[in-house]
Amino acid sequence: MSKKNKEEIIEEQAAAETQELSVEEQLQEEVKQEKDKFLRLFAEFENYKKRTSKERIELFKTASQDVMVSLLPVLDDFERALSHIDDDKEAEELRKGVNLIYQKLLSTLEQKGLTAISVKKGDVFDADYLEAITQIPAPTDDLKGKVIDVVEKGYKLGEKVIRFPKVVIGQ
Repeated sequence: MSKKNKEEIIEEQAAAETQELSVEEQLQEEVKQEKDKFLRLFAEFENYKKRTSKERIELFKTASQDVMVSLLPVLDDFERALSHIDDDKEAEELRKGVNLIYQKLLSTLEQKGLTAISVKKGDVFDADYLEAITQIPAPTDDLKGKVIDVVEKGYKLGEKVIRFPKVVIGQ
């Protein structure tokens, strides 16, 4: 063999090694890209699972919201009936029966997550949690901008307000 042939063979081997390295590097790059895709897809899936789990829990908490909202007028009627029955001294047995049914209904709804929003006369008006239906001149200066009367109770289901208290505030 001549020197030229030996040099050509060495160059060809070097070129083949360079191609092999580049193929190996290409494969490593592809593996790196696929690994990155996999990690991103896995992270997306984990976020999806967390989000759907949170949504499912929220749905279970408020699934009974429609039923609760439709029962609130019944609670209001019971409260009005009890206030009128209290005036009638002859209807003691009727008062006990209506009160018993009201307490049972109220405790059942409370077990399902319903809570009344506490608002008293003289509380400071907060537009985030109270609904003002009207303003009247304040009987005293210290009641200006404060609740004078609670017209309708408000209720929360879990942490969500399902009916805001309706109040009258002083001007």
